[in-house]
Amino acid sequence: GSHDSFSFYIDEASPVGPEQPETVQNFVSVFGTVAKKLMRKWLATQTMNFTSQLGAGIRYFDLRISTKPRDPDNELYFAHGLFSAKVKEGLEEINAFLADHPKEVVFLDFNHFYGMQKYHHEKLVQMLKDTYGNKMCPAIFAHEVSLQYLWEKEHQVLVFYHSPVALEVPFLWPGQMMPAPWANTTDPEKLIQFLQASITERRKKGSFFISQVVLTPKASTVVKGVASGLRETITERALPAMMQWVRTQKPGESGVNIITADFVELGDFISTVIKLNYALEEGEDDTT
Repeated sequence: GSHDSFSFYIDEASPVGPEQPETVQNFVSVFGTVAKKLMRKWLATQTMNFTSQLGAGIRYFDLRISTKPRDPDNELYFAHGLFSAKVKEGLEEINAFLADHPKEVVFLDFNHFYGMQKYHHEKLVQMLKDTYGNKMCPAIFAHEVSLQYLWEKEHQVLVFYHSPVALEVPFLWPGQMMPAPWANTTDPEKLIQFLQASITERRKKGSFFISQVVLTPKASTVVKGVASGLRETITERALPAMMQWVRTQKPGESGVNIITADFVELGDFISTVIKLNYALEEGEDDTT
C-alpha cells in the first residue's frame, strides 16, 4: 500500500487545506508561493500516479478527502495540507486499470474527511456508485473475503469509509475494519518497536490491519531540512532499517496484513512485500 496515495500531485496554486493549524495558515499568508513550494517538499509522499502505482503492484490506497473553501462547484479533492486532484478523476483512473485487469482487486481507504457536510458525503457515495457499480464488494465478514470469492462475484473494489455514513450504505466497509495505528515518530528504531508491538497486539479477529512503515517529521525536522524535503531528509536515510523490518515479517492472522510506505518505488519495497505472500503459501503447505 501507499501512504497519502494521491500526493504525487500537489497543487501549489490551491489554498491551504482546512485541517492545517493556524501557524501553517499564517506562514502561507506571509510567504505565499514560496511557502507552498517548501510545503510541497514535505507534503508529497509519493511520486508515482495511481496508474503507475497499480502497475508496480500497489493495491491499497490511503485517501483523504476535502472540500475547498469558497468553492462554488462544491467539488471534492484529495488533500494533504494543500489540495491534490479532483476525487472523480482519481477514481476513474483506478477504474480504467481495473477494467483492463479484471482479476485485480484494490482497497480504497477513505480515512480523513475535511470540511464535508452530509451532502458532500452523499455526492462521494454517488460518485463511487457511478464509477465502480457492481465492482464494489458489499461489507461482509473480513475472513469470508478471498480472491476466489471476489472473482466469482466479479468484485474488484473494497471501499473503507471512516465515517458513520458507512453504516447506511451496503458497499461501504466501516472504518474500524481497517485499523492503521500511527507511530508518529522521526526515529526508525521507535517506529520498528511500535510496528512490532502493534502486530503483537494485532487486529481483533475479523478486521484487516495496516502496518505504516512511515516516519513523520516534527516541526524542527522540517526547519532543519526545509529546502531538501521529506524524501531526502527522512525516508531515504531510514530506508535500510525499515526494509530490514519488512523482510523479517510473516504474513497471516498473527502477522502482517497490509504494509504502507512513502515513496513506494524506493528500494525493493513493493517486491519485498509481495514476496511475503509466498511465505503464507509455504506455511499452508506445512500444516496440511
